[in-house]
Amino acid sequence: MARDSHEDLPRDRHQAILEATKQIGALLKRDGHRFALAGSVAVYAHGGSGRLQHDADFCVCRADAQAVADTLTAAGLTVRTPPEDWLIKTTCFGQEVDIILELAHRPVTPRMLARAHHLPVDSVHMPVLAPTDLMRGLIEAFSEHHCDFGPVLAAARALREKVDWEDVRRDCGDEPMPSAFFFLLERLNVIEPPPEGPSRPEEGP
Repeated sequence: MARDSHEDLPRDRHQAILEATKQIGALLKRDGHRFALAGSVAVYAHGGSGRLQHDADFCVCRADAQAVADTLTAAGLTVRTPPEDWLIKTTCFGQEVDIILELAHRPVTPRMLARAHHLPVDSVHMPVLAPTDLMRGLIEAFSEHHCDFGPVLAAARALREKVDWEDVRRDCGDEPMPSAFFFLLERLNVIEPPPEGPSRPEEGP
């Protein structure tokens, strides 16, 4: 049975997050739910390096949210519904776990989950968001209130060869913060500029 307390918590935060991820992934697999790992642990599963210091994220379709919550509750986990209507939360091995219904205001869809790659997370295989979907969600989330480029830059470096950057750029459009991030990636030679030249942040009047 899963635990939502700190009992048996690994001393290392990185490993604790992995243990929580494996526990939740195994529960969702066992009950046949459609899902995909997201966030920093997904980047790690795709080959990203670094120490995990935040929560574990899973994507599910909104229509499946109640069934997923029932599975977690039956396993002894406490499921919480925050004011935001795009996720539900639980805690496993002392680590926060987000069950995400929307990525940057885009609903999680069966098609998105079907594109997931089945990869090992430590010893447990599970579906992991495809690199292009993963980076799209991270970049589209940028706004004037949330523009911490550091972690996403590390993810972009790790996944640069696996991402369809033209697809991501097209979906992000000309929003200021994503455009600024693309400009940074180009200047750091992480990605190539588009054929029409470097994308630059819009200048003020």
